[in-house]
Amino acid sequence: MPYPPIDDFVTFLPTADLEATTRFYREALGLRLVLDQGLCRIFEVSPNGFVGFCERESCADAHKVVLTLVTSELEAWHDRLIEIGVPTDGPVRANPTYRIDHFYAMDPNGYRVEVQRFHDSPWHSST
Repeated sequence: MPYPPIDDFVTFLPTADLEATTRFYREALGLRLVLDQGLCRIFEVSPNGFVGFCERESCADAHKVVLTLVTSELEAWHDRLIEIGVPTDGPVRANPTYRIDHFYAMDPNGYRVEVQRFHDSPWHSST
């Protein structure tokens, strides 16, 4: 019997400040808010990939979470985030172990947002 289809993917994370989180993901990253459920908001990352944030009292384990955004425009994203004052961990750099170039930014909850480019993308033709 074949597997039934999975149409979309949503990762939900807690946030202690839903408004600051909404500003970061809409304004700093330009993600589209697709659903506002009051205490939870869901943003489109790609056509079938979403991230949702639900208001909670604590994000104690935020330092353990990494959200990775893959782009062919890595340097442009780094420049944009620096320009608008989003903290990063430094310049774009190579990671030969994983065959990527990347950097990390920090969202208002303390989640690390990795922005990366694969040397040989498993999904798209190489850039």
